[in-house]
Amino acid sequence: MDQEKTPQQSVPPGELEHLEQILRMVNEELEEAQRSVDKMDDEYKEAQQYIADSHGEGDPKEMFQTRMLMGQIDNRGASAVVYRDRLKKTKSSPYFARIDFAPQDEAESAAYYIGLYAFRFQQQLYVIDWRSPVASMFYDFELGPAHYDAPQGHTEGRLTLKRQFKIVNGEIEYAFDSSQNIQDDILQQELAHTSDEKMKSIISTIQKEQNQIIRNEKAKVLIIQGVAGSGKTSIALHRVAFLLYRFRNTIKAQNVTIISPNKVFGDYIAGVLPELGEEPIFEASLEDLALVQIEDGVDFVGDRDPLEAADPAWEERVKFKSTVEFVQLMDDFIQRLPQLAFQPKDFEYKSWSVPAAWIQARVDVYKRFPLLKRLEMVADDIHSRLENEFLREEEPPHRNRIFQALRKMLTMKTTLSAYRAFFRQLGKERAKLFKPFQKGVLEWNDVYPYLYLQAAFTGLQQSRLIKHLVIDEMQDYSPIQYAVLNLLFQCPKTILGDFSQSINPYSPYTLEDLHQLYEGSQLMRLEKSYRSTWEIIHFAKGIVEQTDFQAVERHGPAPELLEFSTEEEELVEICRRVEAFHQGKYNAFGIVTRTNSQARELHEKLKALGADVALITPESSSFHNGATVLSIQMSKGLEFDQVLIPQADGENYHTDFDKNLLYVACTRAMHQLDISCVGEVSPLLPFGKEK
Repeated sequence: MDQEKTPQQSVPPGELEHLEQILRMVNEELEEAQRSVDKMDDEYKEAQQYIADSHGEGDPKEMFQTRMLMGQIDNRGASAVVYRDRLKKTKSSPYFARIDFAPQDEAESAAYYIGLYAFRFQQQLYVIDWRSPVASMFYDFELGPAHYDAPQGHTEGRLTLKRQFKIVNGEIEYAFDSSQNIQDDILQQELAHTSDEKMKSIISTIQKEQNQIIRNEKAKVLIIQGVAGSGKTSIALHRVAFLLYRFRNTIKAQNVTIISPNKVFGDYIAGVLPELGEEPIFEASLEDLALVQIEDGVDFVGDRDPLEAADPAWEERVKFKSTVEFVQLMDDFIQRLPQLAFQPKDFEYKSWSVPAAWIQARVDVYKRFPLLKRLEMVADDIHSRLENEFLREEEPPHRNRIFQALRKMLTMKTTLSAYRAFFRQLGKERAKLFKPFQKGVLEWNDVYPYLYLQAAFTGLQQSRLIKHLVIDEMQDYSPIQYAVLNLLFQCPKTILGDFSQSINPYSPYTLEDLHQLYEGSQLMRLEKSYRSTWEIIHFAKGIVEQTDFQAVERHGPAPELLEFSTEEEELVEICRRVEAFHQGKYNAFGIVTRTNSQARELHEKLKALGADVALITPESSSFHNGATVLSIQMSKGLEFDQVLIPQADGENYHTDFDKNLLYVACTRAMHQLDISCVGEVSPLLPFGKEK
C-alpha cells in the first residue's frame, strides 16, 4: 500500500536551505562541466578540420602530433562527459542520508551527507560516496557508539544523528530521523512499490546483514545462501560496485564477469551497475563459455528441460555426472592420464637415438602442463639435445617433425578418445553413461566433463583479464562445472543462490558439497525476504517448511485458490484477470507454469481467446513489464507485482521435488499470489492446513 508523502513543511529546520546550497553548487559545477565538454568538442572538430584541409599532405610531424592531440582530446572528452552526466544525476538527488558522527574524545559532531556519488566543490567535500568507510556507519549502527575502518586506520566514536531523505528532481519528498539501522517507514515505502523492467539499486535501503556482504573485501571466495527475495543478486552487484570503488586502481568493470542462468535474467540485472555509476560488466552463460573453449571438430547440443525429459537413461547419465564422486573419478583418471595415454619409444634420427626413459623423464618434469603441451616442450628438448650433443656438424630434424613422432606414441590421440577411455575404465555398466548425441556432438551433460579433460589433454584458454567472477543461481551448476570454472577463472569469486530453488531434480549435490569444493571459502546467509508480503512468505514457508525463512512485516491479501471444473473455465478466468491487470495499478503480471512446453501451450490458448500476454522462453533475450506467461525455470531471479500459478493440481505437482518448484513460483510475487487448478489442488500447497 502506498504511504502518504511527508510534506516539505515537516522537513527538519535547515535541511531545505542546505539542499538549496548544494543544488546551487551542483548547478555551477554542471555549467562548468558543460563548458568543458563543449570546449573539447570544438578542439576535436578543429583538429579534424586541419587534417581534412591538409588532404594528408601536411608536414608529417605536424600530422602525427595532431592525431596524437585528437586521441588525448577524445580521452579527456569522454571523462568530461561521464563527469557531466554524474552531475546531472546528482542534481536530481544529491544525497539520500545524513549522519552526524563525533570521533572519540571530541565533543562536536561532524555532519556527513551520503549520496550515490561523492560531490566536491572548490576542493571541499560536501557529499560522500555510499561506498566510503564513513558511510558504512549509516548501514551498520543505530544512534550511540559506532566505528568505521578506513585504509588510514580504525576510528571509534558516537553517532548523534541518522536522517534519511527521498529527494526527487531536486525536491525533498520526505525526511525521517531514526535510531534504527534503516528506517522501517522508508523500507516499507520502497517495498510497496510496483515492479520495474530492470532490477534497481538499493543503496538507500541496504540492511546491516546485506552491508556486511557488500563490504567484505577479504574473502577470496564468498558464498551467499539467500532465501527467495532476500536481495542476494542485487547485493552481489552492489558488492561488485564496492570492490570497483575500493580497488579502483587495480580492477575495472571490464575485469568482472557474471555467470547468469539465461539472457532474460542477464537483461533484467543489466541496469544495476550503471545506476550505481559503474560501467556494465560482461555477462555470460555456461553455454557461452563452452562455445569459446571447446576444441575444433567437437560440437554439442543445449541442455534439455529436466522437467520434460521423461528419459530414464538420460536421467541416470545426468545424475552420475552431477555428483562430487564424478569429479573425484575424473581427477583420478587425469592423474594417471600421462601413463595411460603416452607410451614412449626411443626417438631415432640417422645414427643417433634418444632413449624412451629420457623422454619419459622429460614428460614427467613438465607435469603442470597439459599432455600435448608437454610433448611440444619435450620436442624442443630433443631438438636441443640433438643440436648440442650429437649433431655438431649437421642440421637436426625440425621441431615439428619431432613433435609428430612423439604424438604417434600416444595411445589416445584426442580428448574425445581419452574421454571414451575414461568411461571404459569405470566398468561395463558405467561405460554406458557416455552417449554422444551423434558423432562428434556431445550431450550437454558431457560438455563440462569433456572440457575438464581437455584442460589436461590439450589445455584451456585461461582468462587473465577477469579479476572477479560472480556466479548466480549456484544451486543449478554441477561440481564438474565448478571445477572447470575454477580452471578458467583463477580469481576471487562471489557465488550466490538458494538451494531451496533448485529446478533440476537430478542434481544431488548440496550447499555443504559446494562449501567443501571451495576450501577456505566464507559462507554468509541471508534469511530475510524483502520481496513478498508476509502472507505470501507465510504461504511459501508452508510448502518447503523452512524454519530460517523470515519475512518483513508488510501485509497484503492472502494467496487465493481458484478451483474449476473444466480447463475452459480456468482459461476464461485467467483471461479475465489479465484484462483486470491491464486496467489496474500493477506493472508486471507473471503467469508461471511448471514447464516451458506448458508455457508455450498456455500462451497460445490465451492469445486465441484475445488475451494481451507475452511469452518468455529459453530463447528469449529480454524482460518487459506487462502480462507474461513463462515457466518456473525462466522465472528465477525475476519478480512480479502479481503472480498466478495455473494447472496447480496433484498430477502436475506431486513429488517432494515439486515443492521446490512451487516455492520458486510463489516467491516471484511481490503483492498478490493466486493459484488455479482444474479439480483438486496439489496436496503440496498449504491450503486448508493449520497455520
